[in-house]
Amino acid sequence: MLAQPIDYFLVAWFALAGLSTGCVAWDQFRNNPEPVVMKWGFVLVTLYLGPIGLLLYVMADKEPRPGEHEAFIEPLWKQGVGSTIHCVAGDATGIIAAAVVTAALGLPMWLDLIVEYLAGFAFGLFIFQSLFMKNMMGGTYWQNVRKSFMPEFISMNAMMAGMAPVMTLLMMGRDMRAMEPTELLFWGVMSFGVAAGFAVAYPVNVWMVSRRMKHGLMTERHSHGQPRAEEAARPAPAPHAGHHPTPPQAIPQVTRPQLAAVTLATGLMLLAGMTFPSLFVNMRLSARDVGGAIMPPGMVMGWDTPAEAMRDMSAVHPRQVSFTAPPAAQGDQVLAPRLEGGVKVFELDASVVRWNILPDVQVEGYAFNHQIPGPRLRVTEGDRVRIRVTNHLPETTTVHWHGLIVPNDMDGPARIVQRPVKTGETYTYEFTTEQSGTYFYHSHDKVDRQQALGLYGALIIDPKPPVLEPTADHEYVIQLQEWLKREGLTYPAMQMEGGMPNYFTINGKAFPATDSVKMKVGETIKLRFVGSNNNFVHPMHVHGGPFTVVARDGNVLPESARFQADTVNVGPGQRYDVIWKAAKPGKWLVHCHIPHHTTNNNVEQDGGGGLMMVLDVSA
Repeated sequence: MLAQPIDYFLVAWFALAGLSTGCVAWDQFRNNPEPVVMKWGFVLVTLYLGPIGLLLYVMADKEPRPGEHEAFIEPLWKQGVGSTIHCVAGDATGIIAAAVVTAALGLPMWLDLIVEYLAGFAFGLFIFQSLFMKNMMGGTYWQNVRKSFMPEFISMNAMMAGMAPVMTLLMMGRDMRAMEPTELLFWGVMSFGVAAGFAVAYPVNVWMVSRRMKHGLMTERHSHGQPRAEEAARPAPAPHAGHHPTPPQAIPQVTRPQLAAVTLATGLMLLAGMTFPSLFVNMRLSARDVGGAIMPPGMVMGWDTPAEAMRDMSAVHPRQVSFTAPPAAQGDQVLAPRLEGGVKVFELDASVVRWNILPDVQVEGYAFNHQIPGPRLRVTEGDRVRIRVTNHLPETTTVHWHGLIVPNDMDGPARIVQRPVKTGETYTYEFTTEQSGTYFYHSHDKVDRQQALGLYGALIIDPKPPVLEPTADHEYVIQLQEWLKREGLTYPAMQMEGGMPNYFTINGKAFPATDSVKMKVGETIKLRFVGSNNNFVHPMHVHGGPFTVVARDGNVLPESARFQADTVNVGPGQRYDVIWKAAKPGKWLVHCHIPHHTTNNNVEQDGGGGLMMVLDVSA
């Protein structure tokens, strides 16, 4: 699934890479007079580098007109291109194959790099150099291995010095889908890494060609299946600059101090490239640990950031969505129970949904029964209730009954009082209600993630007898929440770097999509404020006169303790019941008094946004 803008770029890039590879392959095997191993080298490198590989082929190797290949490829820079192509084709193939295997095995990144280096070096030395070049180099296979070892070692060190930091930092950056071979981004990172490896290895290969340690481009012409005699007899080039193609059997023109210095330099480059990323990313983690997580913009990640933190703060992947709610869908819908032997039975199903918080703004969230907030459960004090929770999330979950007195094994904290409910499993909670008032339920497994993404709902328990609770002409439940939507993805809002919310909702909607409650002058309304959010204390204010606070955290206040106010601070987990009387006609706001919380992505819309709703009073 195309989840980010980079995915669309990669689709176009790989389409161009396929076309470029086809062009190079067609021309190489139809027209270009050079050894088969170099034909395949250019084909493979163009597959990895796309249009860049096609450009290298056209500028450095493609015969411009029949009979001109020998002269065309003489310049040293072109010979260096050919040598680097041969190196990258073999080494990068081994590296990429190893990267796929190590990701599947779940090896940590530090070990992944070592395995990739060994695989790339082995494939380049034993296959691409010693085996594929055997006929041209002469001698036995193992003689060729010995002759190729040092040039391959130097070239591989330089190439991996370029590839390793690029691959590691990009794979373990914000978008860790790059660690998954099943994602386009993985192959995009590989392509970019090969380009970096080519750039770093190129100067080293130019030097080795000039010193006759490696061959560059060559011409191979056939007449009735045999090479031309004059081509086979071509003399070795001058030691300086490789202005002629260098045959593989040329005697190296390099001193031992020079060889030692270059080997040491490329070895240090390799060591730096392999270890430098450890200053910035946690190289103890594997693809399996992070699970393709996409981090929020601005999150601070370092070499000690644990995988669980990354998964906890990561975006909801759009491919996990199993249901898209209609734009006008409402949360907090009353769920009617069924009766089984006098027990009120409720069914809750947790899944990943796409939900509109505004007509033009969708979030990916976690929902009970396909709605955010989850359905309202309303029972009476003394009822026996049974709540069956089925988990269709991509992770474990539990449910906690906030503020209720229940048996300990029904309380919900994961790994403390119960085993987390795995994907596809159902867990049954059963208890008798002993209290009345305004309560709510929410996830208690990975709470900062799951509750922030929508796993919560109101639980209203009517008193028995009902006269014990203050009443009003109207009633409205206000469940508060904070959301983080950036660059097309939804992240759990958290009070930490990169996690700060930019949308705020009442009952799953942001103003102007929130409800407008119609009343008449003289009527009263009970507002049940529920701190179902995770992060902020919201000072909830009502225009048009004061209200009376009649209950707090589910407990009705005695008349002597009730008080009037126009603002009440609702913290996470808190509940306040207030009764407001409509004194004058008009549109009276209910809103959070932190101005930023009444905006949508930092912008006011139709007079406000976020935590705002209207009490529409007529005469």
